Amino acid sequence: MKLSHLIPLLFVFVVAACSEPQKRTESYYDGSRVEKGRPVSVMMTAYSTTLLADDRDEARLRIALLDSINREITTAEGLVRLYVEGDASLRLKDGSLIDLLTDKKGERYAECVLTKGICERILVAGTTPGKVQVEARMEGLWPGGHEIHIIPADIVQMKPTPDQLPATTKPIGRMIGADISWLPEMEAEGRKFYDQGVEKNGIDLLKDLGFNTIRLRIFVNPENEEGYSPGKGYCGFTETLEMAKHVKEAGMELLLDYHYSDYWADPQKQFKPKAWEGLDFDALQDTVRAYTSRVMQALHDQGTPPDMVQVGNEINHGMIWPEGHISNPDQLAALLRAGTEGVEAVDAEVPVMMHVALGGQNKEAIFWFDNMIARGVRFDIIGLSYYPRWHGTLEDLGFNLNNLLERYNKPLNVVEYSDFKQQVHDIVFNLPNDMGKGSAIWEPLRWGDVIVDEEGQVLEHMTVFKELSQKYLE
Repeated sequence: MKLSHLIPLLFVFVVAACSEPQKRTESYYDGSRVEKGRPVSVMMTAYSTTLLADDRDEARLRIALLDSINREITTAEGLVRLYVEGDASLRLKDGSLIDLLTDKKGERYAECVLTKGICERILVAGTTPGKVQVEARMEGLWPGGHEIHIIPADIVQMKPTPDQLPATTKPIGRMIGADISWLPEMEAEGRKFYDQGVEKNGIDLLKDLGFNTIRLRIFVNPENEEGYSPGKGYCGFTETLEMAKHVKEAGMELLLDYHYSDYWADPQKQFKPKAWEGLDFDALQDTVRAYTSRVMQALHDQGTPPDMVQVGNEINHGMIWPEGHISNPDQLAALLRAGTEGVEAVDAEVPVMMHVALGGQNKEAIFWFDNMIARGVRFDIIGLSYYPRWHGTLEDLGFNLNNLLERYNKPLNVVEYSDFKQQVHDIVFNLPNDMGKGSAIWEPLRWGDVIVDEEGQVLEHMTVFKELSQKYLE
């Protein structure tokens, strides 16, 4: 999960005009758009955030305005500035080059006029590998942006052979899950939770609301000075073992999420653990394998084995940089294989997930899975993050899930999300052949569209999870 910095709202404008209702193929896409409303943020979806430095590879950019609950406003009007930093150009949909302007700060931008709530542009990579920052801004609104990773044009692209695409045989049950790794910190702050006035601990609260799985992230040494939790070690080895006990005592399943970092790991950062710095690549692989097994073994030894394991978190740009960056696909695949081997050395039957932050980015998802599977990366289930501000529409999510299922014949899970709870579950659980295995909402006790108010009381509309549980788990 990428945490964005908040900026003050200077002013908002009222949208006008009318547009024809958008056609939807399924009713579960309803609810993500509204005809009129008060805009709060700019949504910009880059339909690929990994491009080749060949002066040709491109990503479609789709810009819209969102209200306070992240619904697109279909009649929104206005002028958006699209800022570009790095070796890339902007083009119209017909391929015409857009001459960039320069503002008073020396930043390059192009103007983009919303028509029926939407503006689209094409970002074309240059010839210099590196990062390109793209941000859509409108005065008074939270901006929308992406970091595009431009990788060498001469990397060897590979596609899997049929024998590299076996069906998953490990049993995988349906999941309505939640990542609540912040819970120990919240409890240390004195936070309490209530359901209809009755105090409950966070895990029992979620179980009673209809959840059956808890997702826990684990950092390598978060207590380091530059780690996630200097001097305290939240989300580290010891705390994860303790949290796992509480999860299992509540009768819930455990999804373990290896970050392979002392700090947050997401598409913008995959910092190598400090203790692993200076290792040659062979030693780094051995360390990944050994660390993974050590955590797995400790969980097994205390009687709390995970029911599913993520080898990496939001790893579409790789993990354990720089060696495991997506620009080094052979090395990334080797590290993923090492992680998977570390899991299997302790428990060969637990399902392994590959998790990418590409809810609506089908082109990039295919690029990633083709190249990793062809390089011998084995796994049992695909996990996607879906946050509308970065990952597109519900239609994009539905198309991507169905297409990935058709291509790779693997079960799928939306393993991070916050908005559109009903719709996300309906989309996932209605995939063909029971191949949609559910979801894990990210930090619902503290972040995003939370399930409790500031006093810790369950919000009335969060009965949706009980309804989803009755519909899909019972």
